Amino acid sequence: MRLRLAQVATLVVVAVLGTQAQQNGSPTALTPPPFEIYLDLLRQQAGIPGMSAAILQDGEVVWERGLGFQNQEARMRATPDTPYPVADLSATVASVLLLQCVEQRRLELDEPVRRYGVALPEESATLRQILNHTSAGTPGETFKYDPDRFGLLAGAVEFCAPQPYRKSVAHRVLDRLAMKDSVPGRDLQNPNVVPEGLFDPASLERYARVLGRLAVPYQLDRKGRAVPTDLPTSEGIDASRGLVSTVRDLAQLDAALDAGILLQPDTLRMAWTAGAGKDRLLLPAGLGWFVQTYNGEPVVWHFGLVPKAYSSLIIKLPARQVTLILLANSDGLSAPFQLASGDVTRSVFATLFLRLFTLGP
Repeated sequence: MRLRLAQVATLVVVAVLGTQAQQNGSPTALTPPPFEIYLDLLRQQAGIPGMSAAILQDGEVVWERGLGFQNQEARMRATPDTPYPVADLSATVASVLLLQCVEQRRLELDEPVRRYGVALPEESATLRQILNHTSAGTPGETFKYDPDRFGLLAGAVEFCAPQPYRKSVAHRVLDRLAMKDSVPGRDLQNPNVVPEGLFDPASLERYARVLGRLAVPYQLDRKGRAVPTDLPTSEGIDASRGLVSTVRDLAQLDAALDAGILLQPDTLRMAWTAGAGKDRLLLPAGLGWFVQTYNGEPVVWHFGLVPKAYSSLIIKLPARQVTLILLANSDGLSAPFQLASGDVTRSVFATLFLRLFTLGP
């Protein structure tokens, strides 16, 4: 599949370069219709039944679409308001909460994280090292993407704000930004899983309605056909997984980050700057985000993966104030491309976007 996807990506990029050259690389000029057409071709080639997508420029949504079906059997089309579990993309929200605590001087990036109730075999591992995935082995030396370790940082958020982690996610991010179609944990389909009074009845009812609209998860069978996945609904939330959201809601989050609503500009710049490991070699991660360059431009990104069920991808071009958000109801956005290595250009979806939006002035 990887080879076929790469071939399709090459064809569509070549086909659109002529259009791009005529339109000077402007996102608003590119998105309708060329980008949509070629993105949908890649979706179909990857066997993804449904995908929701949005592009922001200067904090505004300039294009959004649903492609394919959120429920293939019912022929229910995907939309920008379709909810999906975003998996590892949840880490970007955790990063916001943790860095807010750093700004408030309730947490220190270079203090051993055990001080904040997070237990690791490496007792000297710091908050910074877990955020940039260098806490394993000799802390601070080697990058190894580890969402399970990152997930433990929910405990550091609870140290900073003494309440359940999901309450901080809801109160400090989702409610503040009116992310009305986002839910802090799929297990909230059952209101009995949280302490009484943690959320008011109206919020629990809203969460249940959103989860009732969740995109059906799919996997490819041996013949390459998309078939529904039987996925448990009991998943809670930690710093690395569990958030349910839509591309419209994630666009709200992205715009708030760029506008300085959630974090101070210097803090955000630090989060989006590659850290240094052994021998001062640059890492593929900042603080809760992947960081690299493409054609000399900075690229900030993250991905999500629920194997045989869901995937997600967000790519930011800070110098151009352009962001792409993709959510899918199969693992086809992430699983084929080994994104945990820290190189987003392995993804044909990312390559299409980067080729289109970094060329030109």
